[in-house]
Amino acid sequence: MASRQRIKATAEIWVAQSRDEVAAAIKQIGDIKRESDRLTANMNDEIAAITEKFQPQIDALKARMASIQSGVQVWCEAHRAELTQGGKTKTANLITGNVLWRQRPPSVVIRGVDAVLELLRKMGLGRFIRTKEEPNKEAMLNEPDAVRAIPGITVVSGVEDFVIEPFEQQTQ
Repeated sequence: MASRQRIKATAEIWVAQSRDEVAAAIKQIGDIKRESDRLTANMNDEIAAITEKFQPQIDALKARMASIQSGVQVWCEAHRAELTQGGKTKTANLITGNVLWRQRPPSVVIRGVDAVLELLRKMGLGRFIRTKEEPNKEAMLNEPDAVRAIPGITVVSGVEDFVIEPFEQQTQ
């Protein structure tokens, strides 16, 4: 079987030929950006209108579902022993669906971090305080020659970006 080589067409790239063409192209970029911004604003307006139209119905359904869920939970809690076979299972099949009891993993909630840290230090519980060590990139940027030869560290400088900014009036 002979393989056929496909010839791909080269991408068509427009290149400005004069200063006037560049100025006109920048104007065109600004026009395109503004039109895109207008379309985005129109799209967001329509999304907001759709959301506003359907939100009351969705809220009513969510409230109704929460009420039903609460009623199901109260009954299941009252009959938990029979549903879980005396605690042998954590899931009960009720034909149209399952109810499950799941224990969440332990968690720690801390309010007033500074006061907690101070108290942990005073009580000699420093093992519960994390000290995070990490390279200081700001210091390396201040002294790039000192770290330039270290493997794994690259000081990037002199990178230039090309930016086109069409002139636009901002409205308040």
